[in-house]
Amino acid sequence: MPDTAPTSSVSLKEGCALGFDFGEKRIGVAIGEHMLGIARPLLTIEAEANDRRFGMIANLITEWQPVILIVGLPLHLNGEEHALTLLCRKFSRRLEGRFSLPVIMIDERLSSAEASQTLNERGIFGRKQKPMLDQVAAQHILQSYFDGLAS
Repeated sequence: MPDTAPTSSVSLKEGCALGFDFGEKRIGVAIGEHMLGIARPLLTIEAEANDRRFGMIANLITEWQPVILIVGLPLHLNGEEHALTLLCRKFSRRLEGRFSLPVIMIDERLSSAEASQTLNERGIFGRKQKPMLDQVAAQHILQSYFDGLAS
């Protein structure tokens, strides 16, 4: 089962990491390099069919050769799990099983709000945010992972 926090067994110093903001309709993807510790938005997978989603993720893994996958764990503000939490855990297990890469789950509470604020600061408002929101949320999730390694 994927970890929920960085552990010493996954103390990587170099290599690429992919971050995911899981959703039932869309999955935001971000990328970052351990040596730099900086995440950036990559793309949004807009597909509901698992075969298509995992096919696109397989292409990204082939292209970027990540050493680890980071998945945002959706929780209620009080920390309780909900239906999407269970689907996200299943998604994480599938990633780990299909790609034989370590998967770490990071608390993603407020990542979408932070992503929206980031886009607002860049002058992107309202509906214009929709195509970018998930990948910027994934960027915040991946950046949280990098920041956790640095502390």
